[in-house]
Amino acid sequence: MEPQVRLEFKTTRPLDLQATLTPIGVGPSLFFDGADVWRASRTPAGPATLHLRQRAETIEVEAWGPGSPWAAAQAPPLCGEHDDPSGFAPKHRVIAELHRRHPGLRLTRTGAVFEALVPAVLAQKVTTIEAAAGYRGLVAALGEAARGPVPLKLPPSSQVLARTPYWAFHPFGVERRRAEVIIRAARSANRLEEITTMDRASAYRRLEAFPGVGPWTAAKVALVALGDSDAVPVGDYHLPHTIGYALEGTPRSSDERMLQLLDPYRGHRARVIRLLTISGIGAPKFGPQKPLRDIINN
Repeated sequence: MEPQVRLEFKTTRPLDLQATLTPIGVGPSLFFDGADVWRASRTPAGPATLHLRQRAETIEVEAWGPGSPWAAAQAPPLCGEHDDPSGFAPKHRVIAELHRRHPGLRLTRTGAVFEALVPAVLAQKVTTIEAAAGYRGLVAALGEAARGPVPLKLPPSSQVLARTPYWAFHPFGVERRRAEVIIRAARSANRLEEITTMDRASAYRRLEAFPGVGPWTAAKVALVALGDSDAVPVGDYHLPHTIGYALEGTPRSSDERMLQLLDPYRGHRARVIRLLTISGIGAPKFGPQKPLRDIINN
């Protein structure tokens, strides 16, 4: 099947496509195949399937569907071309080493707020495995097949979710509270999408004005949809322990201490969190603490 749009662009610095795009959420709408990435999404111009192929410093772009011109034009920010790492100066040995090891890590910007909100809401107060399973079920049941040569599903549209009763979410392990957060947001999806044109403070105020969207969810959405390099999901169960362990060697920490430790990186706190996430560093849950130098040297 021939793509409706085909173009390419040169990257301005090293790029690890998988590490950059993983926060979007691998599943029915996104998967990686070696140097290839396939993504189905809804754009302001309509549904689109995007195929990215990395060849050295060149990204080849193909797109299918009514939204293919918009999706292809947005491929550079999706690949982190608009991410500005200037001013990021690691002040801890661990972060400096991870930054050296992962020069291709960038922060994506999808420009799709509602698409980022749904999986973020589903991840509230549940495990990552439960959230991923719930989202896969939701997309399988309420999304439709995307155009293109590979079997992808489009995320459910805001119109479909706005008219879906809360009890229809139950088979996906989603209780009434989270379901109603999604349904209410779907009914005001246009107001959500407007935050892509706002400054950071206004965008967060708009996000957190929606019932059921607090600082944790807002940060998760802003990281992906806006490419916010300073997004910190306060209220996360594991993250404070990870930050405390990585930056001062303590296996248990708090949101307050996490923010203190991240303060020297203000403006790039999300970059620090992403480096730790892709490196698999986490505070020990049980037993003796393994020195960080051993983890990094593995």
